[in-house]
Amino acid sequence: MGKILPFPAKQPSKFGFERAGKHGTQNPDQINRSPARMAEVRRLPVNISLFEEALLLDERGDSRAAETYRRAIAEGDFAADAYCNLGIIESGAGRRTKAFDCFTRSLGHDPRHFESHYNLGNLYYGEDNLRLAKMHYELAAEINPGFANLFFNLGLVLALLEEPKAAIEAFSRYQLLAPPEERRNADDLIRELRRSLDTTRSNTLS
Repeated sequence: MGKILPFPAKQPSKFGFERAGKHGTQNPDQINRSPARMAEVRRLPVNISLFEEALLLDERGDSRAAETYRRAIAEGDFAADAYCNLGIIESGAGRRTKAFDCFTRSLGHDPRHFESHYNLGNLYYGEDNLRLAKMHYELAAEINPGFANLFFNLGLVLALLEEPKAAIEAFSRYQLLAPPEERRNADDLIRELRRSLDTTRSNTLS
């Protein structure tokens, strides 16, 4: 089969990383932490776990988030989620090897951790390792089939792998799940893929 690409003149960007909230296992010692301990972090709620503290810092762009995630991991407080979010921080700092390690360690704690599979897919996409990107996106889709951005990214990978029918299915799934104002993101991609399929069929018949 000839190459399915090029995409439209401006090649679309994939959707970025997805931060984990709380799911998985929490260390019971981290419940109802004392106000005295929380005094070290200004203007954060009292009686929250280390992971929750790290997540709040992370959402505010506070540089203390990374170290707080590490403390959460050391104390077994939502370790899979903490590793996942630490991986996003490492990637953002350009430390891709450490990011890979964090997401992999997250999956060691929870092999069905959706965000870590999705984020690994994004990392492998960025490294042009499309087969592994596809694998992690598909695993993520089995875990959470309602996450629209995943199917957009999967569609991009499938198109680059010259799997046009599967790519069209992924982009169509994205359009079903995405808000109405965002569905047009996939219109040009689907149109180009269908045109490529028609060209391939015509060449086969001629």
